[in-house]
Amino acid sequence: MQIVLHTCCAPCLAATLPAFAEMGEVRPFFYNPNIHPLLEFRKRLKALDVFADREALGVEADREYGLRRFLALVPPDGAGRCAVCYRERLGRTARRAAEAGADAFSTTMVASTHQDHDAIRRAGEEAAAEAQVRFLYKDLRVRAADGHAIAKKMALYRQQYCGCVFSECERYKDTDTEIYRAARDR
Repeated sequence: MQIVLHTCCAPCLAATLPAFAEMGEVRPFFYNPNIHPLLEFRKRLKALDVFADREALGVEADREYGLRRFLALVPPDGAGRCAVCYRERLGRTARRAAEAGADAFSTTMVASTHQDHDAIRRAGEEAAAEAQVRFLYKDLRVRAADGHAIAKKMALYRQQYCGCVFSECERYKDTDTEIYRAARDR
């Protein structure tokens, strides 16, 4: 079986690859217009490229920074953004799987302990019906720590938030991290 695997980041690919490889040939596909800012997008893509090179994986990647596309899809207050984001990314992955003649598609987000798995499953099933290709859902949250350990061992970038501008704000809003210190503080 050939599986197009939506890939959000290197750690999640490291976590999920063994489970999906047991099912067939895995074709990682990076499509993440939600990731902000541009440098975060580039860090995640570079980490994926490094992982793929080390593991001798072919990865297809949409390297276009998609912030404008993502923001056009979600309301200004970010309400319901995760469901919209899942639909966008899994819809594109399903279409890619159908175009490639793959048997199925899935996503590395199934390894995340921070994602809404019910919403991922719904978005995947909707995308499958539209593209006429099978969606494979596997709850791989138990492998999340494995992915982080592999990324750490390989010195790959590990992000601190989901990716979108709204999740970045939620992640850092309560921190006391300083970005500038006055001369008197030195």
